[in-house]
Amino acid sequence: MNEIILRAENVGKRFGGFTALSGIELEVRAGERLGLIGPNGSGKSTFTNCLAGAFTSHDGAFTFKGQPLAGLTSHQRARRGLARTFQLPRPFRGLTVIENIRVPLAYGGRQPATDDAAMACLEAVELAGKATRLPKELTQVELRRLELARATALQPALLIADEAMAGLSHTEVDQILALLFRLNASGTTVIMIEHVMRAVTEFSQRLAVLVAGRKVADGAPADVLAMPEVEEAYLGR
Repeated sequence: MNEIILRAENVGKRFGGFTALSGIELEVRAGERLGLIGPNGSGKSTFTNCLAGAFTSHDGAFTFKGQPLAGLTSHQRARRGLARTFQLPRPFRGLTVIENIRVPLAYGGRQPATDDAAMACLEAVELAGKATRLPKELTQVELRRLELARATALQPALLIADEAMAGLSHTEVDQILALLFRLNASGTTVIMIEHVMRAVTEFSQRLAVLVAGRKVADGAPADVLAMPEVEEAYLGR
């Protein structure tokens, strides 16, 4: 069985008197495809921000590839192989598509920030033909592809895909799914945070469910989605 690449132990986060996360325990194995789901306000984004280093958790700890993440900045975590996408694509609007890729190439320091390396990243997401375009000239699904290319330019061991399919059509969802499957097949562990249930159930080998800042389920997708507390809280049944 693959080694544990990520471990969250008793992670908690508060904003003033509001508890956003409480006692989160989670393990992810290398090469795994994990779906992290829950209703709006359940703590998924807060968990991601704590893991990626945008927030500091008040309780507990994260261990990544056997090393603690406490005290590391977001860029230090990225250089260790932890990457994320954002719910809303955040390209550099004044840079071309290929220039957008050269930035994380230089930032991550894992491979040279050359045109050849950048083009390889774009080819992997089928955007090579738009290399000289500006982000404003891209469609919504192309912006999602660019967001994935920027993250994977870091050559991550673990990618958190945060609602990479929001607002996309059925066919476009399939396109992003195919990219994530290929990325996982190349060895990258993927945590998918998604509201498109068709996509998350097709992609995930395991589901973890957050409700009101607590983990209420963790297991095989069919078993988790059949749990009464998940149906009530997330699926509205």
